[in-house]
Formats: sequence, C-alpha cells, structure tokens
Amino acid sequence: MATPKLEFEVDGRTVKVSNPDKVYFPEVGITKRELVEYYLAVGEPIVRALRERPTYLQRFPDGVEGEEIYQKRLPKFAPDWIERTTVTFPSGRSAEALCVTSPADVAWAANLGTITFHPWHARAADVDRPDELRVDLDPQPGTTFDDARKVAIETVRPLLDELGYVGFPKTSGGRGVHVYLRVEPRWTFVELRRAAIALAREIERRAPSQVTTAWWKELRGEAVFVDYNQNARDRTIASAWSARRTPRATVSTPVTWDELADVDPDDLTIRTVPARLAEHGDPHEAIDQLRHSLEPLLEMAERDEAGGLDDLPYPPNYPKMPGEPKRVQPSRARRED
Repeated sequence: MATPKLEFEVDGRTVKVSNPDKVYFPEVGITKRELVEYYLAVGEPIVRALRERPTYLQRFPDGVEGEEIYQKRLPKFAPDWIERTTVTFPSGRSAEALCVTSPADVAWAANLGTITFHPWHARAADVDRPDELRVDLDPQPGTTFDDARKVAIETVRPLLDELGYVGFPKTSGGRGVHVYLRVEPRWTFVELRRAAIALAREIERRAPSQVTTAWWKELRGEAVFVDYNQNARDRTIASAWSARRTPRATVSTPVTWDELADVDPDDLTIRTVPARLAEHGDPHEAIDQLRHSLEPLLEMAERDEAGGLDDLPYPPNYPKMPGEPKRVQPSRARRED
C-alpha cells in the first residue's frame, strides 16, 4: 500500500512527494523521501550547478533496479511555476526542457523519480553559446578511478595551469573524473568541441601510455578516454551533486584538487555528502566568478590541423557534420575495403 503524501515548503513553493517510503536504492534501503531530502540538503550548490541550464532528467520511478526514463522534454503536467527553455537537438527538432532556478524545481523532479540531473553546458539566455567546457576522464576496461585520478592530477591540472585556466574537479559518481572550466559564451558548440579536441589531444600527447582520444572502443585499449564529444550540442553528463544509479547511491561530488588525491568515490553517497557539504562547503562555489577565453585552445587546434590532424567523429545521433571523417568503426571499414 502506498504511504501518504508528504509536503515540503521550498522557496515559497509546496512540493508534494507521493509514496515517500518507496525504496529507490534496495541495497542500502534509501527511499524516495531520503532522495528528496538529500536534494534539499544540497539545494544551494546543486542549483548553482544547474541554474538556468536546460536540464534533462534521468528518472527511475520504480527505483534504480527498475526501468530508466531519460527525459529531455519537460512533462506536460509540470506546474506553472516550473521554468522552461527551448532547446534544439542535432536533428533540428526542438522541445521545452526544464530550466532550474530554485531548489523547489529539483525537489519536484526528484518526486518524479529523478536520480540524476543532466544539464546543458549553455544557459537559457543563449542556448547556442556554451559557457562551460567539460573534461570527461572515462576509464576504459582494465583501468580504474585511480587511473583517471592520476591523469587529472598529473596531466590535466598542470596543463590547465600553463594555459591560465582554473579547472574545478568532481567525481563522476562512478569510476571517472570530470573537470569543468567556465568559458566566455562567445563561441558556438562546434567551436567549443574543436577546443575540447585540442585539449584532449594535448592531454594524450603528455600521457600517451595512459590516455586515449580514440572514439572507437576497439582502438582505446586499457587507457583513460578523454570524451571530447561531451562538449557537443545536446550532450550531457551528470551534474555536480547529482546522485547516480549505483547500488550505494553514490553522488557526483565536487572536490578540491587536494581532496581528489585521496578521495574514495564509493564513500560519497546520498547519506554522507550532506554532512561533508555542511562541514567543508562547496568546492565549486567560485566557479561562476571565472570566465576563460577559448582562444588558446583554438590556436592549439589550428596548429594540430596544420600538422595534419583532422576532425574526430561525432556521436551517432548527429547528422554528418562538415569536415567530419568517415563515421564507421575501423574493423568494419577494413572488411568493407
């Protein structure tokens, strides 16, 4: 039998939570109520991470062992006080997406079974001009979080320092590491992705035995993949402070560079992160005070291209893009030849 609804007063809004005792994370017994309470506990910093960004919802209405709904379009039944913004997909179609401005928006989405929030790297004021570059360090089979951590600390951070950039690291909530850079919203997604490719290639040059930029999995080997395509239009990753679909209810948690050296991502969960935040504050609190130019990276891209390095493949849901190489995995291309 469903338990009675709860009501939370959040920023002058009443957020109703239905069936609050439904278990969402069976292994640790975390309920929907605990999920909503977690998002209220991290309300200020998660709104900072999501503020005025088109945001997609990764929902599990029956818990993390149930069906996943990856929702890009804001549900039609959303209350009038929820803000919306229009986004255009690579296909050319458009839709209204959630535009977070308050912890009430986050709590409302959590009641729908939203475990993870996936924001765009542009804001509603100009959804065609991104203001964030994302370095996604994704360990491939045979590598671990420790490998991604090593690349972040020993290669990514010194490179960003040389470029005059300030990067803000976080755990992915899984085995990866993300580093965010705020950039001036002057460039298109195509230009941002081009800059991200240049950065990824330089990371690979400095740590060739540890890092790969190969889009095709069969070419990556046991290395950390720098997923440059996370900077393309409509590509998203879990926001800072988002819970993840893991048995332990881990959280994609902002950390300082010093903390990254020792942190265990499995220890950062819905139940532990609020106390950590209360004690240490938000390591990303100053992120919006900085806006970097992409010009140094675009100059690197020009040098790479002059040296014979072409564009890299786009994700499969994209139309064929200008200058993109043949989009077919190498083993298949060899068979066709």
